[in-house]
Order: sequence, then C-alpha cells, then structure tokens
Amino acid sequence: MATTETFGSVISAARRAKGYSQKELAERVKLVEDSGMLKSISPQYLNDIEHDRRSPSSEQLVQQFSKVLELNADYLAFLADRWPESLRRQIKSEQDFATLVTAFRKQAGKTR
Repeated sequence: MATTETFGSVISAARRAKGYSQKELAERVKLVEDSGMLKSISPQYLNDIEHDRRSPSSEQLVQQFSKVLELNADYLAFLADRWPESLRRQIKSEQDFATLVTAFRKQAGKTR
C-alpha cells in the first residue's frame, strides 16, 4: 500500500528538489499581516509544517507555497485538509487526485 503524502512531506520534498534550505524557503514565503504588510514566515514555523506538527494558517499561505515551489495549488489545498476526510482517504498520490478532479470537473460541467 502506498504511503499517503502529507502537506509537510510534499513541501519538504519540493524544497529539497529546488535546493532551498528551510531558511531560504521561509524567506520566500510571504504572509499578508493585518496591516497589509508582507512578512516572511519563520524557519521554525516552516520546520513545524514540514514535520506535520502545524498546518498552513490560511489559504493565502497555501497559495504562497504553491507559487514559490511551483506546485499544484489545488493538490496543496487538499493536503492541507480543506477537503472532506472521506474523500481524502481515497487519494494516495497526486495522480489519484488529478484523476478525481478531472472526473469531478467533467461531471460538474454536465450539471450546469
């Protein structure tokens, strides 16, 4: 049985594939503060995310990881537990996810 990917494991693997240290990636990922200013996340926060001790605090953060690491934003949102657990248990890889989303979009197009 295949091991299910987690948000943290995907971020960690993509970071390593890009050759970034945790500090370098943390500096590239920006959050919008209440004041509207951009602020980098901390390397410790990134470490906690990569080890699945914390999850991204917002959709904007998921989007930032997607942009910086050139990853599929929908897949990252799924991994960040923004999808129903019953659906999440069925998906073991990005390919499973892509197949499901394609089928969903085809079906949704028929109902419009």
